[in-house]
Amino acid sequence: MEMFYEILITVFLVLAGIFGLAGSFGLVKLRDTMQRLHAPTKATTLGVGSVLIASMLYFGLIKGQLSFHELLITIFLFLTAPITANFIAKTYMAMNMKPEDIPETERAYGWAIFEDPPQPVVIDDEGQEEA
Repeated sequence: MEMFYEILITVFLVLAGIFGLAGSFGLVKLRDTMQRLHAPTKATTLGVGSVLIASMLYFGLIKGQLSFHELLITIFLFLTAPITANFIAKTYMAMNMKPEDIPETERAYGWAIFEDPPQPVVIDDEGQEEA
Protein backbone atom coordinates (compact mmCIF):
# COMPACT_ATOMS: atom_id res chain seq x y z
CA MET A 1 0.00 0.00 0.00
CA GLU A 2 2.91 2.33 0.69
CA MET A 3 4.01 1.93 -2.95
CA PHE A 4 0.59 3.25 -4.07
CA TYR A 5 1.00 6.29 -1.79
CA GLU A 6 4.44 7.01 -3.21
CA ILE A 7 3.12 6.76 -6.78
CA LEU A 8 0.24 9.12 -5.93
CA ILE A 9 2.63 11.64 -4.38
CA THR A 10 4.95 11.33 -7.38
CA VAL A 11 2.06 11.99 -9.78
CA PHE A 12 1.25 15.23 -7.94
CA LEU A 13 4.91 16.29 -8.01
CA VAL A 14 5.19 15.58 -11.75
CA LEU A 15 1.96 17.53 -12.35
CA ALA A 16 3.40 20.39 -10.32
CA GLY A 17 6.52 20.41 -12.50
CA ILE A 18 4.50 20.37 -15.72
CA PHE A 19 2.19 23.18 -14.58
CA GLY A 20 5.11 25.21 -13.24
CA LEU A 21 7.04 24.81 -16.49
CA ALA A 22 4.01 25.71 -18.61
CA GLY A 23 3.26 28.76 -16.47
CA SER A 24 6.87 29.97 -16.56
CA PHE A 25 7.09 29.39 -20.31
CA GLY A 26 3.86 31.31 -20.85
CA LEU A 27 5.05 34.20 -18.71
CA VAL A 28 8.21 34.53 -20.81
CA LYS A 29 6.81 33.86 -24.29
CA LEU A 30 3.43 35.61 -24.35
CA ARG A 31 3.37 39.09 -25.81
CA ASP A 32 1.41 41.48 -23.58
CA THR A 33 0.11 41.81 -20.05
CA MET A 34 -3.35 40.44 -20.74
CA GLN A 35 -1.90 37.28 -22.29
CA ARG A 36 0.78 36.90 -19.63
CA LEU A 37 -1.84 37.23 -16.94
CA HIS A 38 -3.10 33.69 -17.54
CA ALA A 39 0.25 31.94 -17.16
CA PRO A 40 0.96 32.71 -13.48
CA THR A 41 -2.65 32.79 -12.33
CA LYS A 42 -3.69 29.51 -13.91
CA ALA A 43 -0.82 27.14 -14.59
CA THR A 44 1.60 28.20 -11.90
CA THR A 45 -1.14 28.28 -9.26
CA LEU A 46 -2.02 24.70 -10.15
CA GLY A 47 1.68 23.82 -9.97
CA VAL A 48 2.15 25.24 -6.48
CA GLY A 49 -1.17 23.71 -5.43
CA SER A 50 0.00 20.30 -6.64
CA VAL A 51 3.22 20.57 -4.62
CA LEU A 52 1.23 21.46 -1.52
CA ILE A 53 -1.18 18.56 -2.08
CA ALA A 54 1.76 16.19 -2.59
CA SER A 55 3.28 17.43 0.66
CA MET A 56 -0.02 16.99 2.51
CA LEU A 57 -0.31 13.44 1.16
CA TYR A 58 3.28 12.65 2.13
CA PHE A 59 2.92 13.81 5.71
CA GLY A 60 -0.57 12.34 6.05
CA LEU A 61 -0.07 8.94 4.43
CA ILE A 62 3.65 8.20 4.89
CA LYS A 63 4.58 10.03 8.10
CA GLY A 64 1.15 9.75 9.74
CA GLN A 65 1.02 13.45 10.68
CA LEU A 66 -1.74 15.88 9.77
CA SER A 67 -0.41 18.98 8.03
CA PHE A 68 -3.20 21.52 8.45
CA HIS A 69 -1.12 24.61 7.60
CA GLU A 70 -0.45 23.33 4.07
CA LEU A 71 -4.19 22.96 3.53
CA LEU A 72 -4.66 26.57 4.63
CA ILE A 73 -1.90 27.73 2.26
CA THR A 74 -3.56 25.84 -0.62
CA ILE A 75 -6.97 27.36 0.10
CA PHE A 76 -5.44 30.83 0.41
CA LEU A 77 -3.58 30.38 -2.87
CA PHE A 78 -6.66 29.24 -4.79
CA LEU A 79 -8.75 32.07 -3.36
CA THR A 80 -6.29 34.92 -3.92
CA ALA A 81 -4.96 34.09 -7.41
CA PRO A 82 -8.23 34.98 -9.24
CA ILE A 83 -8.58 38.19 -7.22
CA THR A 84 -5.03 39.21 -8.06
CA ALA A 85 -5.63 38.47 -11.74
CA ASN A 86 -8.77 40.61 -11.65
CA PHE A 87 -6.85 43.55 -10.14
CA ILE A 88 -4.06 43.25 -12.72
CA ALA A 89 -6.58 43.11 -15.58
CA LYS A 90 -8.49 46.16 -14.32
CA THR A 91 -5.27 48.12 -13.88
CA TYR A 92 -4.17 47.22 -17.41
CA MET A 93 -7.55 48.23 -18.82
CA ALA A 94 -7.56 51.55 -16.95
CA MET A 95 -4.05 52.45 -18.10
CA ASN A 96 -3.99 51.13 -21.68
CA MET A 97 -7.51 51.07 -23.07
CA LYS A 98 -10.00 53.75 -24.02
CA PRO A 99 -13.67 53.26 -23.10
CA GLU A 100 -14.65 53.07 -26.77
CA ASP A 101 -12.18 50.21 -27.38
CA ILE A 102 -13.93 47.75 -25.08
CA PRO A 103 -17.21 45.96 -25.82
CA GLU A 104 -20.55 47.08 -24.40
CA THR A 105 -21.68 45.51 -21.15
CA GLU A 106 -25.32 45.07 -22.21
CA ARG A 107 -26.37 46.73 -18.95
CA ALA A 108 -27.70 50.13 -18.00
CA TYR A 109 -24.18 51.36 -17.25
CA GLY A 110 -20.71 50.58 -18.60
CA TRP A 111 -17.49 49.20 -17.16
CA ALA A 112 -16.87 50.16 -13.54
CA ILE A 113 -13.31 51.31 -14.20
CA PHE A 114 -14.57 53.95 -16.65
CA GLU A 115 -17.97 54.90 -15.27
CA ASP A 116 -19.39 55.13 -11.79
CA PRO A 117 -22.32 52.77 -11.35
CA PRO A 118 -25.67 54.40 -10.67
CA GLN A 119 -26.41 55.19 -7.05
CA PRO A 120 -29.01 53.00 -5.34
CA VAL A 121 -32.52 54.39 -5.22
CA VAL A 122 -33.74 55.13 -1.71
CA ILE A 123 -37.48 54.91 -1.10
CA ASP A 124 -38.99 56.78 1.84
CA ASP A 125 -41.89 55.59 4.05
CA GLU A 126 -44.46 57.00 1.62
CA GLY A 127 -43.08 55.08 -1.36
CA GLN A 128 -41.43 58.14 -2.94
CA GLU A 129 -37.86 58.31 -4.20
CA GLU A 130 -35.54 60.42 -2.06
CA ALA A 131 -33.08 62.71 -3.78
